[in-house]
Amino acid sequence: QVHLVESGGGSVQAGGSLRLSCAGSSWLYSDYVMGWFRQAPGKEREGVASIDNDGTAYYADSVKGRFTISKGNGKNTVNLQMDSLKSEDTATYYCAAVLGISGAEMLRGSFSMDYWGEGTLVTISS
Repeated sequence: QVHLVESGGGSVQAGGSLRLSCAGSSWLYSDYVMGWFRQAPGKEREGVASIDNDGTAYYADSVKGRFTISKGNGKNTVNLQMDSLKSEDTATYYCAAVLGISGAEMLRGSFSMDYWGEGTLVTISS
């Protein structure tokens, strides 16, 4: 059974930073495209950032320049560094993994993900 476990959520003031991590099985990180989605109360889930097997990163326009996705060095983790946080970043953030599509396609949300984490809550106060 595959487990994706997110960590690092919490509450910060606007302008602050948080770092999310997603840990899982090693084979997952070598073969799958990994990414982060978020869902705010009353809104649909949206793609935030994704990273291809070759390390190419993709970002939603709303987070470009503020968020950075990366794979952990030698560790089975995918991280999301979130800087200059805004109140509209408040949401539950989910890690996801998918095989057979690109990171760009993953963000568009047109494909079903193969695996999901349970989510971690991020709350930004203004």
